[in-house]
Amino acid sequence: MTSPIVEIRNIRKSFGSLEVLKGVDFDVHEGEVVCLIGKSGSGKSTLLRCINLLEKPDAGSIRVFGEDILKTADVNKYRAHVGMCFQQFNLFSNMNVLENCVIPQVKVLKISRQAAEEKAMLYLRKVGMESFASASVTRISGGQKQRVAIARALCMNPKLMLFDEPTSALDPEMVNEVLNVMKQLAEEGLTMIVVTHEMGFARQVADRVVFMDQGIIEEEGRPEDLFSSPRSERTRSFLQNFIQN
Repeated sequence: MTSPIVEIRNIRKSFGSLEVLKGVDFDVHEGEVVCLIGKSGSGKSTLLRCINLLEKPDAGSIRVFGEDILKTADVNKYRAHVGMCFQQFNLFSNMNVLENCVIPQVKVLKISRQAAEEKAMLYLRKVGMESFASASVTRISGGQKQRVAIARALCMNPKLMLFDEPTSALDPEMVNEVLNVMKQLAEEGLTMIVVTHEMGFARQVADRVVFMDQGIIEEEGRPEDLFSSPRSERTRSFLQNFIQN
């Protein structure tokens, strides 16, 4: 097997006296879709934010694409290869849909506006938002905003995509339109790490599911194994509660 493109060793992170990550080891291989599941507060989002350097770990190492990213001199250059979609979309509300996808390319990738617009339209088409290119982002639905956020991230040619509960702020009828875009990306071989409460998505799309609990990785495995016969009592309890809820 090839070397992982994400290698995390003994990552620890505390916020004041609260230890959120307690020595996490985690690998992701190229083309793999990994879903992180677990209760709120288990450390999933913090782990994702450490990978994108939005948080700096207190201890441990993170290598992405072979580079020790905790020692990187150019965070923006690194982030240009690592796309991230948040719960709250993080779009520029004073710009229309097209501008949201164009401006980051021009500023970070330093490409011409014409090239940026062409690429933006390509990815807006891919996520079904081409006809909304001139719309204000304040006038579109939550599901549409998240699809624009995905298109904006894809415009940066990421080798790795991070999703932090991308459907948790959406109305139920909008969840599927975002998950369908993510399924398409997975089928095309994009490497993805997804923090999610959508167990159906994790079961259907993930190559590997990682259950985090109290700041550690309690159990990981193929979806068919982890969902049908979890080894850990904590995993079993979490999945039972989830199904009952």
